[in-house]
Amino acid sequence: MNRKEELLQDVVIKFAGDSGDGMQLTGSQFTNNTALMGIDLATFPDFPAEIRAPQGTLPGVSGYQLRFSSDQVFTPGDECDVLVAMNAAALKANLKGLKKGGKIIVNTEGFDTKNLRLANYPDGINPLEDNSLESYDVIRMDVTKMTREALKDITLGTKEKDRAKNMFVLGFLYWMYNRDMNSTIQFLQDKFGKKAEILESNLRALRAGYNFGDTTETFTTTYRVEKAKMAPGVYRSIMGNQALAYGLIAASQTSGLSLFLGSYPITPASDILHELSRHKAFGVRTFQAEDEIAGITSAIGAAYGGALGVTTTSGPGMALKAEAMGLAVILEIPLLIVDVQRGGPSTGLPTKTEQSDLLQAYYGRNGECPMPVVAASTPSDCFDAVYEAARIAIQHMTPVIFLSDGYIANGAEPWKFPKTEDLLPIEVKFKTELGHGEEKFQPYLRDEKLVRPWAIPGTPGLEHRIGGLEKQNITGNVSYDPENHQLMVKIRREGRKDCRLHPCPKAGQRPRKRRIARPWLGQHLRRHQKRRRRTPARRLCRRTRTPPPPAAIPEKSGRDPEKFPPGADPGDQQWSAHQDHTR
Repeated sequence: MNRKEELLQDVVIKFAGDSGDGMQLTGSQFTNNTALMGIDLATFPDFPAEIRAPQGTLPGVSGYQLRFSSDQVFTPGDECDVLVAMNAAALKANLKGLKKGGKIIVNTEGFDTKNLRLANYPDGINPLEDNSLESYDVIRMDVTKMTREALKDITLGTKEKDRAKNMFVLGFLYWMYNRDMNSTIQFLQDKFGKKAEILESNLRALRAGYNFGDTTETFTTTYRVEKAKMAPGVYRSIMGNQALAYGLIAASQTSGLSLFLGSYPITPASDILHELSRHKAFGVRTFQAEDEIAGITSAIGAAYGGALGVTTTSGPGMALKAEAMGLAVILEIPLLIVDVQRGGPSTGLPTKTEQSDLLQAYYGRNGECPMPVVAASTPSDCFDAVYEAARIAIQHMTPVIFLSDGYIANGAEPWKFPKTEDLLPIEVKFKTELGHGEEKFQPYLRDEKLVRPWAIPGTPGLEHRIGGLEKQNITGNVSYDPENHQLMVKIRREGRKDCRLHPCPKAGQRPRKRRIARPWLGQHLRRHQKRRRRTPARRLCRRTRTPPPPAAIPEKSGRDPEKFPPGADPGDQQWSAHQDHTR
């Protein structure tokens, strides 16, 4: 039989079925096969929040979207060209995302009376029979029946045999897109090598799907996508949470600090905890805390003890960690708070993506509490971005918020991973003894960048006090003096401003702004106040109120007096933005 081969530039496939149909595995195997061919890609797993949603229902649909192209790919695509629907619910939930004229590969056994009822189709309505899909190219296959037929000689139960039907679909798509099956065969042998019957059932189903496409005269066209034009090098497929974990390990190894993760499991950030727990050989310590507050406070303790402290969470957990984030700010210690965003508010949409925590990251703490905010743009970018976040935290002795989201965390793409020598160094300076002429350790005596020293607890002669109460400048003693408080607010804000400019990963380039959000509150409010129309009463209030004398930053702070002369206010208004706001 003569078949024609059609060359395509860009394809988007959506695998959809019940949570137990193996759609995530099918999609990931097709993804790995695509990556090995040198084709650029992006993926987006889409699964229900319930551990085991009711079978056959709309809430129980699990999906995996893959886009692959001979050009550079930036997203998994808005609309798919091919929809694989294992049952009626999968078709109903995903049909709106299919292009007109697109292909629908359906498992006809999943469209019986029971499945149609569970998918909330009206009685007597079957989308495969009522011409509602006439604008699409529908490929009908009784996947369940053909899988059972291929496995009739294997002594497994019907339920176990049906678990291999995803391999039948995968084999058919390998034929449809001119693929070699060796990568999946090797995967199955590695995974089920000690379970001979399960291995054989999956291999038979995979080959049966491929042979079905090859021997059936119904299909006259196969498709091929050329290799993408990518920079030469060694690539691997990487998911966002994986890349983030590797970036943290790289920062730990480069800085020489041990890595500590204190985390409470929460979707979609839990995979970071899972991944880091596998790498104890690199000095990684992971702690699964009993709640979100314990997670961040354990990380704060690790950072105070001289480790790279990290805590991971999602939107609801960020709200719970807010007070402890303020503690890290007032202590001025390096800490990473990773927020893998999801839909909210409250519990919201645990497995659905929404970038809705930005304002919470900016302002979601009490008082003037500035923190740098770094965000990743793609799954592979998580490595570079979190590495840079760690550099900022250590260089400026400050907690840093790192923003990702479920779309980035669970998506995958090719990653040209860097060599160790290509990573920028992360310099760590521990204070080990009193300085020249220093009679007593001054924990808030700062350098030219307004960064205080990092002293490890137990170092002789460097005993000092910590806590959530406001600190006196230089000495670190508890202080309730309003002028000192205003001074410390200014110093913390000024010190974080330098975080906006940070060296690029490539040596020799000038510093640039890179995914770092403006973290301080006062500047934003000052602009807002200037735009507001002032009433006569408000103008009178500004004239009659007598401000306190501006607090000077002592020369011992190390701040350049020309850039910040004693008595100067960064806003050049004797009232700070916070004071304006609270009138």
